[in-house]
Amino acid sequence: MTLIELESGKCILIDINIRQTADDEDDDTPDVAAMLRERLKKDGNGRFYVDAFLLSHPDEDHCRGLARHFHLGKPDDHPGDDKILIREMWSSPLVFRRASKNHPLCDDAKAWNKEAKRRVKAFRDGKTAADGDRILIMGEDEDGKTDDLTDILIKVDGEFSRINGQAEFSMSARLLAPLPKSNDKDEEDQLTKNNSSVVLRFKIRADGISDACRYLIGGDAEVFIWEKLWGKHKNKIDWINYDLLLTPHHCSWHSLSHDSWSEKGEDAEVSTDARNALSQTRDGAYLIASSKEIKDDDNDPPCWRAKREYEAIAGTANGLFKRVSGSNITEFEISGNGPKMKTKYSSSATIIGGGAIGGQSLHHG
Repeated sequence: MTLIELESGKCILIDINIRQTADDEDDDTPDVAAMLRERLKKDGNGRFYVDAFLLSHPDEDHCRGLARHFHLGKPDDHPGDDKILIREMWSSPLVFRRASKNHPLCDDAKAWNKEAKRRVKAFRDGKTAADGDRILIMGEDEDGKTDDLTDILIKVDGEFSRINGQAEFSMSARLLAPLPKSNDKDEEDQLTKNNSSVVLRFKIRADGISDACRYLIGGDAEVFIWEKLWGKHKNKIDWINYDLLLTPHHCSWHSLSHDSWSEKGEDAEVSTDARNALSQTRDGAYLIASSKEIKDDDNDPPCWRAKREYEAIAGTANGLFKRVSGSNITEFEISGNGPKMKTKYSSSATIIGGGAIGGQSLHHG
């Protein structure tokens, strides 16, 4: 889970993994929901809210807890409890279309998709003024299904600077994926649910610097996507470079190689193009893995070999690779000089995160 708190005061939430066992006082599962609410504001009706919520892709560990902790449905129907209002959804139709072909959706993913469809219908019906009805579509759907949604559609390679229907001075974001439907069957077969993850590169403002922090996120995108992005953007490095990277797929080897780590071990080959796409650092960059403990074993994800590659990338940038777990918070304070890791302290939450950019903060979990 990532929470970006902007200089303007607006908050962007990216993915959630709120486990129900955290509600049990006798269980040591981190209470992410409580820690999230501590960081959110309430609106004039007393409702917790986020200004925008991006679901990178609908795997359960990226949307778990949605229906229990977030209001879904018309904003006027909010029951007045502590459920969080999503003022604007950022959602990709392609990732759900591809998921439904090859992978079953969990209940929370189905709930997200239903709510996204409700909001698209509200837009088509001309009823988009209220907080809680808005949506931005991340990438064009197949067969022209989004052709009439121009005002709320972000096309791949497009850059946008708006949140909840308003221009936003303190951030911009470029949509790099999901890739559109391909006429090449072999290529289309590669565009699975993970490979349809939303890939965004944020520019976050601080101290008058419009891109004081560049933050790259890619859900669970695997090696095929990073190879394609390198092929498209190797002459436009400014589109993909970063100060902060959330390493894709929980530090998985599958984002760096076509070879199986468990089968080939040290003989597994790194994809040069994928590694190039993921190594476009700015000086002092942080590479963050949200994962279980990374051990020298055959597991993937997280993968020991992937950790070594990311450590090497960070070292070349005079930066740092860091794993985050559910028992602590890590914050990055962003000034005009870029992000800086704040003092780590123990917590019961799995929010790691980025600190104040002027009035901004960036949290991961």
